[in-house]
Order: sequence, then C-alpha cells, then structure tokens
Amino acid sequence: MTARTVLTDLVDQAFEKNEFPEAAREKAAICLADFLSCAIEAADLPWSRQSLALAAGRAGECAIIGEAGGFVAEDAAFANAVRGHGLVREDMHAGSLSHMGVVIWPVLLALAGEAADLATRPLDAAIAGYEIGGRVGRVLMTPEMARLFRPTGLIGPLSGTLAGALLLGLNRETTVNALALAINSAGGLNEWPHSGADDMYFHPGFASRNALTALRLARLGAHGSASAIDGVAGLFAAFGRQKAPSEIVLYPEGDCEIMAVFNKEVPACNFAQSPCQAALAAAQQIGAGDSIKTIHLSTYDAALNYPGCNYRGPFETPLQAKMSIFFGMGAAVARGEIAEANYALLDDPRIAELIGMTTVSISDELNSAFPARQGARVRIETAAGAVIEEALDDIRSASPALVRERLSKVAKDRLGAGQTGDLDRAIDHLSRGGNDAASLAAVAKLAAANAGEGVP
Repeated sequence: MTARTVLTDLVDQAFEKNEFPEAAREKAAICLADFLSCAIEAADLPWSRQSLALAAGRAGECAIIGEAGGFVAEDAAFANAVRGHGLVREDMHAGSLSHMGVVIWPVLLALAGEAADLATRPLDAAIAGYEIGGRVGRVLMTPEMARLFRPTGLIGPLSGTLAGALLLGLNRETTVNALALAINSAGGLNEWPHSGADDMYFHPGFASRNALTALRLARLGAHGSASAIDGVAGLFAAFGRQKAPSEIVLYPEGDCEIMAVFNKEVPACNFAQSPCQAALAAAQQIGAGDSIKTIHLSTYDAALNYPGCNYRGPFETPLQAKMSIFFGMGAAVARGEIAEANYALLDDPRIAELIGMTTVSISDELNSAFPARQGARVRIETAAGAVIEEALDDIRSASPALVRERLSKVAKDRLGAGQTGDLDRAIDHLSRGGNDAASLAAVAKLAAANAGEGVP
C-alpha cells in the first residue's frame, strides 16, 4: 500500500470531486475557445511551423490546430501547445504565475483524438487540471523562483497529467504514478526574456508531450515516487522550497481555481496587461493639440522583477517587446490601441521617445494586493500643463464575448465561414451538456483545416 503523501492526498481529493458549478464548466469552455483562437492565429509564426515540421511524416489520429491531416498524439500535443502559446495571449493564473491552459488543452485534445470512448467529461477533467496546478503553484512559486524557472514548465506537467488521467479513467494508483513521473519532467529556465530567444514558446510543448509520456508509462505499470512533491528530494526541495506543505486542499469551500484564471486582452506578458490598459485610457483623455511631457507608472515589485518586464530596449525580437512593460505602454499610446501589430514596431522612434519619457515607482498598496489583484496607476503630464491619472485595481480581462469574437474572426480567415460556424456550435454543445470526449474530439477536428464534418 502506498504511504500517504501530499501527492496521494491530492489524487484522493481529485477522485472525490465529481460535481462542478455550471460557472466553472462555462469558464472551461471559454478557456478552450481562447486556446483555439490563439493557436489558429499563431499557426504561421516561425515556432508554430517548426513544431509542425517535427510532426511531419508520422501519421496518426490527432489534429494539429489549423492544419490538415492526422498526427501522432505526442506530436500534435507538442505543436498545439506551442501554437496556443505563440501570441503570448494565453490564459493566465496569477497565483501560480502559470499558463496552465496551454498544457491542459493539448493533452486533452490529443487523448480525445486517439479515442472518443473515454471515462470523464473533458471539461471536468480540465477543471481538475487547473485546480491542482493552481493550488500547488500558489505555494510552490515565488517571485524569486520565477526569475530563474519558468512557472508553466514546473506546474504544467502536473496540470496536464491529472486532466489526462481523469479523462482516461485511470485508477488511483496509476494516477499517482503518472503524476509522480510527470513531476520529474518539471523544468524550463527563464533566460529567454534576457535575450529575446524562442525558448519560452516550447516550454508548454515539452510539458504536454511529457504529460502524455507519463500517462503512457503509468498505464504500462511504471512506478513513480509518491513523495515526488514533499520528499527530501521532491519538487519543493529540489527547487529551493525547503519545507513542503503538509497538506494542499483542492476546491476549498467549493471554490475552483479555474475561476481565478483570466483571458488576456493584451497579447503580451501578464505583468504588462494593466499598465498598457491604464496608459491607453489616460492617453485617450489628452486634449486636441496637446502633447505628452511625462508618463509615470506606479506598479508592484513582482511586475518589475519578472525577467524582461523592466527592459527598455533596444528591441531585437517581438518577444522582447511583449515582455517589456515600457514597450507595451509606449506602443499603446503611440498607436492608440492595444493590438498584435504593436509588437512588430521594434524600431519605431515615437515608441522609443515615449519609453524615454516614462518613469516608474513601486506602490505599497499594489504590492500588498498582489497576486490577488494586479493593478496599475498611470499619470500623464502634458505640455499644456494637464495632469491625467488613470488607475486599475486589477487587470481587465477579455470578456467571454471578446474571446468568442476573436476565435470566430481568425477561424473564418483560416478555416472558412462554414467550418467556423460548426466549430462555434461544437464548443457550445460541449459547454451545454455535450460534455463528452466525442464532443471534444469534434472540436479538435473542426479546429483543423479541411475538417469537413459538423457537430455531433
């Protein structure tokens, strides 16, 4: 009999939970739609084409979003994870500093593509994946750790593997083994923000593929360390958190971590969201004929300390710009909007001028509110002497309507209007009672090019 550990307790709690609020399922469906939207829009970016090239020549039953043909599950999961992360507009869980959706959805889509006759409703499996990642991530991740290690790379394998285990209907012991093996793949370094390199895009790909491998090994009888979280060389100890918690509670008082996930308005780093939103709102109040003299941002320590966020240039890659709070603010003010196109203007002289006008300070109020809230205060002084102040107590997330609108737009461009309509209906069907693996498999197929079939 396996000794009781933090990991075995987590699995027991996950198995005991079989009813979820309707709001949590609706949120899961929106997170799926957001993931698909990002993956389709990113399909032709270099990292997306590179991950597709890895999958070429190995035919299977699984879909790569936005592409024709069938692929092996591991290849499809890797490619879809990279695509979902390709715009830096993926969903975000602030408490764990992680993007769990770009691991959970590729794993579930791959498993549904392999076999539609699966045990657990996929939205429920996804909710559980967000739950374990959110609860473990809240106590594991610190701003200091996040400067060195990629939170998504540490939390993602755990989230994707539990979601996959529940979808497959694995028993308790096999699930513990799968999660323990997946924890061994936790990793990803945060050197990329300093160089603007592409490492980041592939982190969820590694996590998704490793989650599938851990699930397959566990089903074949491989044993993992049940003490992989709280052991003397377990996850917490290995990453410098010398004392692991004795207990981590899932769904306390019925709350679901997925409800703390937000969908980004801004296609950039989490910490750039509210500064960009506040800066744009302030700039829109400048009177006709007036001009900006200075910009001041009040923010919190974690935002400035995350790698790349405090960088002012020069910018060699769009990723450097997307990580920089100052580039995001300057581009939003210069262009009068927050859009993907902003991050192609790396040498824009007006953006550089605005960055040079920007000062920053740390707010004790915003510091104490993080990570529950991620606010920003922006003050613009104009040449005419006006002082304009705009404050956000928290990030303004993309509304469900905006998420669905973005998906419809990019899907029509790549898949055609008819198939996009079928995809919209398939997501609605999944959310409103058709919460089964066959429905998820239909979504995956309809998100691929030339699917040719409608909702079940």
